Amino acid sequence: MSGNTIDFDTFKSMDLRVAEITAVEEVEGADKLFRIMADLGDQGTRQLVAGLRPYYRREELLGRRVVVVANLEPAVIRGVESRGMLLASDGDRGVYLIEAGPESEPGDLIR
Repeated sequence: MSGNTIDFDTFKSMDLRVAEITAVEEVEGADKLFRIMADLGDQGTRQLVAGLRPYYRREELLGRRVVVVANLEPAVIRGVESRGMLLASDGDRGVYLIEAGPESEPGDLIR
C-alpha cells in the first residue's frame, strides 16, 4: 500500500458526482489550463479549472460525462475561480479523465 490512508468517514465526506462538460475555454496566459463549465444536474452548473490542455483538445472534452469532487473548497487558479475538481489518472502513459458510464446522468452520485 502506498501513501497516506484516510478513515472511512473522511472518504464518505467527499461528494463525488457525474458531471457533463458543456463548455471549454482556454485560460488566457496559462498554457496548461482550461476553464470548464460542467452540468451537475440538480446541483447546477459549475465552473472548474483543469490543467488538461497538454492532453485534450476542447472539442474532445465537450459532452463527456466525468467524475467531479463537488464539495471541494473553491480555489482561484490564475485569476479564475474553480468550484470542484475533475478526476483523472496521471501516469507514465498520459493523463486520462475518469469517465462515468454512458447511461449515467449529470448529478448522479459516485459511491
